[in-house]
Amino acid sequence: MNHLTLTTALVAAMALPAAAQDLRIALQSDADVLDPDQSRTFVGRIVYASLCDKLVDITPDLQIIPQLATEWTVAEDGMSIDMTVREGVVFHDGTTFDAAAVAANIERSQTLDESRRKSELSSIASVDVTGDYTLTLNLIAPDATVMAQLADRAGMMISPTAAKAAGVDFGLNPVCSGPFSFGERVAQDKIVLNRFADYWNADAINFDSVTFLPIPDTTVRLANLQSGDIDMLERLAPTDLAQANADDSITVVSAVSLGYQGITFNVGNGEKSETPWGQDKRLRQAFSYAMDRDAINQVVFEGAYAPGNQPYPNVSPWYDDEFPIEARDVEKAKALLAEAGYPDGIDLTVQVPNTTIPLQLMQVVQSMAAEAGIRIEIVSKEFATLLADQSAGDYQASQIGWSGRVDPDGNIHQFVTTDGGINDSGFSNPDVDAALNAARKVPDTDARKVEYDKARAILIDEAPLVYLYHQSWITAFDSKIEGFTAYPDGMIRLEGVTLSE
Repeated sequence: MNHLTLTTALVAAMALPAAAQDLRIALQSDADVLDPDQSRTFVGRIVYASLCDKLVDITPDLQIIPQLATEWTVAEDGMSIDMTVREGVVFHDGTTFDAAAVAANIERSQTLDESRRKSELSSIASVDVTGDYTLTLNLIAPDATVMAQLADRAGMMISPTAAKAAGVDFGLNPVCSGPFSFGERVAQDKIVLNRFADYWNADAINFDSVTFLPIPDTTVRLANLQSGDIDMLERLAPTDLAQANADDSITVVSAVSLGYQGITFNVGNGEKSETPWGQDKRLRQAFSYAMDRDAINQVVFEGAYAPGNQPYPNVSPWYDDEFPIEARDVEKAKALLAEAGYPDGIDLTVQVPNTTIPLQLMQVVQSMAAEAGIRIEIVSKEFATLLADQSAGDYQASQIGWSGRVDPDGNIHQFVTTDGGINDSGFSNPDVDAALNAARKVPDTDARKVEYDKARAILIDEAPLVYLYHQSWITAFDSKIEGFTAYPDGMIRLEGVTLSE
């Protein structure tokens, strides 16, 4: 090659754009509908962390901080919240984000027939738009949980223009204001998001696209990370922890979760609640006594998680010490079955997500229950199908959990109050309703805990949900990734994250 040709080639090479960088993240399951008002999956929230900004966010130590809202002040009487929102923000379709957009989002969350956010925002009576970027949330009663609710799906802002045009089908082409816009989705295969050039915090984003890949098998997820087919995976299995830590090309980080895992019983959600399991609390109590929570943690999770019997771990200030984690008592379980009229045992059908860890968990649970005379049939389902069946009441019992929320209200209210947004159990008790509604209205932590403890006494006895453990979010990724921080909510935040070539 002569000098002129070499020079021409170098100039041409310098003129080429840098290769587009795609971050590939493996999820444990596929997300459900991508509409913050309708959705409920944990993995969906991971996608939202890149797609939909919220009014407020949290720090790793659970402090609430600005995101789209820059300032807020709670009135002395607790009956209103004045808020200022960020200027210079646009939604992915070019619609301006302002105070009016916030009001439209809250109205949609409260009125859309399919919305699951109604109970989370039920204390907001109205919204006054007081300026282009200022508004006031008027409350029905003081509510200590509002700002924490706005740190999650209830606070995710979607384009009012797109929402009005699409209606209930918004999730097919979601339009938010996050760092990445919706590209495409192939069910059970991938969700692709593309960098949004007009993002208000664009300088903190270092990827041209992010692709989420549902890979239910934990071993396959890790193998794909080791081979370079993915860059990051959420929820590394504790059984794979040693293998991942031994690989110098992989970095592993973790954070104790805010949530729980357990068994939800159908006690009042349609015809399938009209069974002995749905109508007799003694059977549900027997199931709980048949469980060895410490053994579950050791056998299934290599001791990496924490046994649990409440919506909060026993290190939480909201944990009720009056009801410590009970030791396994097979004879007590048998006695309760006999008292309920089943001395020879009873059958129970439990639906479970078709992913590795839930199936391993249920096999251990099945074995423990059998020793007490509870014969469990395990029905494995794709996670979105399981959720749909659970919502519809088409189940007897369901192995499911919750990723957790900053405020304790988010771990309990919507699951057990009458007509709660995610009360798939169909549980209803006026005293529980009264206690949990009262806990929302008092700002004092000690006074709130008194109300939560009142509810806990009833819920331990009725046992519509039997809690088993609290997990840690273990994230594994290519060691060339820098700047990633693990959060207790398990979300994957990409601001400041880089991947070197």
